[in-house]
Amino acid sequence: MALPRPHPLARASLVDRLDRLLSLGWGKGWMPPPPLDPEELIRRGARGHLPEDESGGRVPEDVTDFRERLEALCEAVVSEASLNSVGMAFAYGLMVRAIRQRFALGALWRRNPELPETGIAPPIIVAGQMRSGTTRIHRLLAADPAHASTRFCDSWHPVPEKPDFRPLRGGLQLFMARRLDPWIDTIHPFSAARADEELGWLAGALDHSAYEAQWHIPSFTGLGEARDPAPIYRELARILRTDAAHRGNAGRPRVLKTPQFAEDLAAILEQFPNARLVISRRCDRETLRSSVSLVANQMAIQSDKVDLDVIETEWERKLALRSDRMAAGLAGFKGPVAEVHFDELGANWQTEIERIYAELGLPLSDAAMVAMQREMQAGEAGSHKEHAKHLNEFGKNSRWAA
Repeated sequence: MALPRPHPLARASLVDRLDRLLSLGWGKGWMPPPPLDPEELIRRGARGHLPEDESGGRVPEDVTDFRERLEALCEAVVSEASLNSVGMAFAYGLMVRAIRQRFALGALWRRNPELPETGIAPPIIVAGQMRSGTTRIHRLLAADPAHASTRFCDSWHPVPEKPDFRPLRGGLQLFMARRLDPWIDTIHPFSAARADEELGWLAGALDHSAYEAQWHIPSFTGLGEARDPAPIYRELARILRTDAAHRGNAGRPRVLKTPQFAEDLAAILEQFPNARLVISRRCDRETLRSSVSLVANQMAIQSDKVDLDVIETEWERKLALRSDRMAAGLAGFKGPVAEVHFDELGANWQTEIERIYAELGLPLSDAAMVAMQREMQAGEAGSHKEHAKHLNEFGKNSRWAA
């Protein structure tokens, strides 16, 4: 059972201890504070790589897009985010990792130009607001042995390896995350080799979605919303094709999912025009409450100046924008679409799955239903149901009351 979460901005005592230790070390000169200058970050992240690795497999527009996003993200983090020492260390680590992985992927594609051109089966794309049931839908569909999915460890460590130590690194990453955030699995259940969303691939291309959920960076969010996301999704497509070739599952439909797909539906469909779509729905009020809880949980770790009113106002705007953009993307799509509501899926998942498969024109095997039953049983044993209890506790003395 998860620890009680007394407030949306609660954080583990370990965060405060680590924050004091980092601040003391930087203040005393025992270790240098992390630089957040884009050129220095690129110098460090690209260490061991050739300059041409930055452009390997990519068109010039994509190289420029990444550089410009990095400059804007660094500026927003420094001038807007009000990060504590833990947040500064996180920001440095996330950006250096994105750069390191980008150069490593470019080197791989420069040596093996066929990898990002790998032919793949038309994917199944799960799109919808965050906290609207996309994870449950995604994992049920991914449980079908006829489908493929992206492991958590591959999302955040996309460069293929032989032997593959990524599950080990992903497991260590989750171990540390759980120490710093004891409520993380109540919000989104994780496992290193479990099917998970492609958020890491988007974050590696410096899409704004992963960063706006943990830092207050309105200028970078605005840039991301206004900018053409095509370079982001060309990178995602290259990584997906490379991952499919490495794991030998290119012939099976990949079940793809992140809430950002709702905002960028037209862009991802441009990369995969033969995709099948599953659209998740949930009432706006519950979606907003759960979204605010998630964002507050992430921001409270990395900043001492987090305002719940600001978060709620921003995510009310954000959810409306994603709803409008998803509707626009759907309006231009002529392929198969199935819609599912959060409550109906919770009431009878078997019936909803049967309907989804029928509307998408997919065969539903007995083996798939058995695997999905196991997935549901694993979910029942998880700690994610604690999040609903936390929301109810928060709501007893606030406007969050249902």
